[in-house]
Amino acid sequence: MLDAAAHLKAGDLVAFPTETVYGLGADASNSEAVARIYSVKGRPNDHPLIVHIASMERMGDWAREVPEYAIALARSFWPGPMTLILKRSELAGDFITGGQDSVGVRVPDHVVALALLEAFERAGGMGVAAPSANRFGHVSPTTAAAVIEELGNYLSKDDLVLDGGACAVGVESTIIDCTGAVPSVLRPGAISVAMIEDCTGLKTTQSDREIRVSGSLENHYA
Repeated sequence: MLDAAAHLKAGDLVAFPTETVYGLGADASNSEAVARIYSVKGRPNDHPLIVHIASMERMGDWAREVPEYAIALARSFWPGPMTLILKRSELAGDFITGGQDSVGVRVPDHVVALALLEAFERAGGMGVAAPSANRFGHVSPTTAAAVIEELGNYLSKDDLVLDGGACAVGVESTIIDCTGAVPSVLRPGAISVAMIEDCTGLKTTQSDREIRVSGSLENHYA
């Protein structure tokens, strides 16, 4: 995994498995590497990326003014199929957030993903930006073979695809907007509204972020 972390530090792309789907990762602090994600996927550059981190302790690197209920969610469901949308820190540049004033972060629950993120952190990395490893608008891949079939012609010789077997969940993470007084589900997933409300003791609301974003939410972060 040290080799894969070194590739990320060098600005290469690394596709890796999570419990949800395979992600196409780049150093989240390297604007040129992140730009290659958009190019390889054919993705509009105003669509934000999710930053994957090794543990919830790194959440403060990417976010500010994190509400208590978001901390409770992180403690309950990370590592796991949940992305939290938080007010961004200075580290989260426009090239990650699509120009929005918030950033998505998550800790995936997969042995290969966590090993990669931990190795990258030991190498000095802060986080890995990773949408799903498919061309924009296509079905998200759940195996390494599907990633290669989908993106093989777009990756360079220095990019890597890590094979961690088939993804256990197979659908994208639940996305929860935590920038307001109460949580709002932007994209449904394995973490249900009932689970969120039971964890936080708060009633979820409908966020107007669904109206503001372009296209479907499935594609907005995929």
